[in-house]
Amino acid sequence: MGAQGRGVAVFCLLVAMALWGSSFIALKLAFAELPTMWVIFARMLLGSLIFLLAWRWRGRIEYRQGDWKYLLGLAACEPCLYFIFEALALQNTSASQAGMITALLPLLVAVGAYAFLRERITRTTLAGFIVAVVGAVWLSLAGSADEHASNPLLGNFYEFLAMVCAMGYTLLLKHLSGRYSAFILTAMQAFIGALFFLPLAVAQAPFPEQVSAQGIGALLYLGIIVTVGAYGLYNFGVSRLPASQASGFINLIPVFTLIFAMLLLGESLNVTQTCAAVLVFAGVALSQWRSTPPVPAGVLD
Repeated sequence: MGAQGRGVAVFCLLVAMALWGSSFIALKLAFAELPTMWVIFARMLLGSLIFLLAWRWRGRIEYRQGDWKYLLGLAACEPCLYFIFEALALQNTSASQAGMITALLPLLVAVGAYAFLRERITRTTLAGFIVAVVGAVWLSLAGSADEHASNPLLGNFYEFLAMVCAMGYTLLLKHLSGRYSAFILTAMQAFIGALFFLPLAVAQAPFPEQVSAQGIGALLYLGIIVTVGAYGLYNFGVSRLPASQASGFINLIPVFTLIFAMLLLGESLNVTQTCAAVLVFAGVALSQWRSTPPVPAGVLD
């Protein structure tokens, strides 16, 4: 890939991270007015409508025998299980703390690639993973219940499970991106997500009779800007870069989330939590440090 093409992929990933960072705040605002499953269903439905309107630009579809398993697994990981865990997380912890837990994703991708694809993992990466996990646990234990986080330990655990789902999604996405366009993969997520979350929403609670302009705005932002924009940009970036490199951009989500949470929700981290967050980033940085050029990552590259 040329420098220009790589630059476009990097730019798309940066914008996707900013949008995902802001999504934690939009979800918090939407959950304050609407049942969680209705929020996620509305998000998927809006995304599906946008993709239907733009279907003529769907791009390539090169189905191979057995791909249905990977496509189904992709959608099961994200949005289905991922959004269930993230919804549970944001009901119990703050947006800023949940954002910090996302810093673990690049390490989970590296460990998952080692476990399932037999890719090489260095001792430095493993050490960084351990340090980051310790920081995430410390961050959770250091939190106390308040108006933004009723049960931070439980909420952060749910966010960790969401990151495990995101790991499976990233690995499957890279495997499929050579045969399916970013449009097709993102649209499939939205379609399956809408079908999956509709019965859950109906079973959870009736749709509220009145929703404020802020709640409607949050739904529109999540469904159109985040579901279509962020996932489309991320899928495009992953299709152009190695998954291990693309997942490294996830480290920017906590930064964007913390900035937006402080500006829009008035959230903040206490001194102990700030130290724990620094430990998370230190572990991630340690895992990315290499004294020699990395060994080619095989399938993921």
